[in-house]
Amino acid sequence: MFGINRRIITILFGLLALAFAVGAILLFTPKAGQQARGKPVLWVNGKAVYELDLLRLQGNDPLYAANPQGLLKTLVDTHFLEQVILTEALKQDAARVRVGSAEVRKEVDRIREQYGLKDKKAYEQFLNQIGFTDAELRGEIKTQLQIQKRLEQIRSSAKPTPEEVRFYFEVHQENYKGEPRVRARQIVLDDKKLAEEVAAKAKSGEDFAALAKQYSKVGAEQGGALGAGPGESEPKPVTKVVFPEKVAEAVFALKGPGLVGPMEAGGRYYLVKVEEYLPAKAPSFEEVKDQVEKDAAQAKGNGALEAYLEELRKKAQVRFAEDSPYTYKNPAVATVNGKEILLSQVLQPVFSNQQTAALLQQGLGELAVQFFLPQTLESLIDRELLVEEAKKSGKPFIGSKDEIAQAYVLYATRDVTATEEEARRYYAENPALFTVPASAEVVGVVFKNEAKAKAFREAALKGGDLQALAKAQEGTVTEYGTVNPNQLPAVLDRLVFKVKETFPKGPLGEVSEVVKLEDGTFAVLLIKNRQAEVLKPYAQVAEEALGGVIAKKRQAKAQALIQDLRKKAKIENRLSQVLAELTPKTEEKPKEAPKETPAKP
Repeated sequence: MFGINRRIITILFGLLALAFAVGAILLFTPKAGQQARGKPVLWVNGKAVYELDLLRLQGNDPLYAANPQGLLKTLVDTHFLEQVILTEALKQDAARVRVGSAEVRKEVDRIREQYGLKDKKAYEQFLNQIGFTDAELRGEIKTQLQIQKRLEQIRSSAKPTPEEVRFYFEVHQENYKGEPRVRARQIVLDDKKLAEEVAAKAKSGEDFAALAKQYSKVGAEQGGALGAGPGESEPKPVTKVVFPEKVAEAVFALKGPGLVGPMEAGGRYYLVKVEEYLPAKAPSFEEVKDQVEKDAAQAKGNGALEAYLEELRKKAQVRFAEDSPYTYKNPAVATVNGKEILLSQVLQPVFSNQQTAALLQQGLGELAVQFFLPQTLESLIDRELLVEEAKKSGKPFIGSKDEIAQAYVLYATRDVTATEEEARRYYAENPALFTVPASAEVVGVVFKNEAKAKAFREAALKGGDLQALAKAQEGTVTEYGTVNPNQLPAVLDRLVFKVKETFPKGPLGEVSEVVKLEDGTFAVLLIKNRQAEVLKPYAQVAEEALGGVIAKKRQAKAQALIQDLRKKAKIENRLSQVLAELTPKTEEKPKEAPKETPAKP
């Protein structure tokens, strides 16, 4: 099911990554001599691909490292051979592209520098190791450069029209919405007492810019004006990023003019006077036109590359040797309104998933068949339906199939709104989304025996140099910095965040009891700046809550849209049947996949 969040993972990028991965393997894998390449296994547009060449590629494929058997072997073989066929077809088509010797030489020089092959002897040893002559290496590099240039030709030739660019902006406006900003001045000090004195003066009405010039350690020349350049003294709009995180939270929580601080952050004290709050606003097309044009060109190029690779594969004439050691099966596993989805199209994203490879390595490859294949096929069916609807709409959608499907969902749910009542309810029902977690600055000191840990604890309560005190008892100091719950090792996390009482305070901060760790060592924690968990007030997160409601409603509308399209479509899902047919008779059949979607009569 397509989520409302933008997905950039496309079959196109999977195919490209695989194509280049195969090319890279060809380049840096020991190569058999022309006489020792074995028998042809298949022919792509009449050009033979030999047994030993495939074995070299297979040796670099993690899917084969798990030694798949039965049905899994058939699926892995099919996926592998599809990569080989596409790469070979791509090489053949790119052979027409002109690449000069200077370009090849530049790439050879880059490789030599990368691998530290400065002298002739080291370079010759490298060539011997990968089984190439210098001429053969240059030939392979030329092929790779031709492929890169050919793909760039396809991408760069796909230029969006003005209509497509404007519509792209209309659909993806949320991507261009700015952040809230403030016009403000700040005073930054190193001393807490002085910071409180300056704050009192500011609150009594003294000129803030004059106070900044007199006291601030940062931006004094500009009167503390944020965003002001050298010689300027008027603040310019700035976003949260210019402030330490907790200072930013307080500043932007005002939602208007006001005074914040003094607040400690990173050992310094901040006093901020907000002169104006500028809410986030959606820019006009003209304001972001340059960026939209770049993004639309990227999308149009993605679509062109995807279509090019699909057409290249479709036109490729492939013939397999009768005694091939590989099993290639690529039947249709589903049809959507008469359009076929082939097994290889489902295998590509499944076998490109690192989780699948990990399951195979653990001998759990059947889980991939039982779970990932059906799940992926359902997503491809949804995608096909959404792309069809995008075409029927007559609107100028651009991009890869995934991008068009996602854009259509955004377009179809663009009118969803939410009320303040709904936002308040969402806030009340999802407090975790609006809570600032507890935090503390933590230093841990670990000792090999309990007596030394206790001696350190007694000394730490009196104060002194932390490193010296730890060294005196042979302790090891670890500075964890500012942490939140569940970021420390379990025993220490309980000590800092689960124990309700605070520990005795000394000059170095709170000093914990001695605690025994799981490995038998003993630890003492020094804790500073404890902050309790805080639920942000609704006024501070009203926009965020409203956005959460809208996102949830759009998600529900998108799901309803897809279900409606499924009801109207003629869908046949044959995945379970195909897998059963491909399972060797001596092998136990995999557990039944989720029920097939019934075809509409």
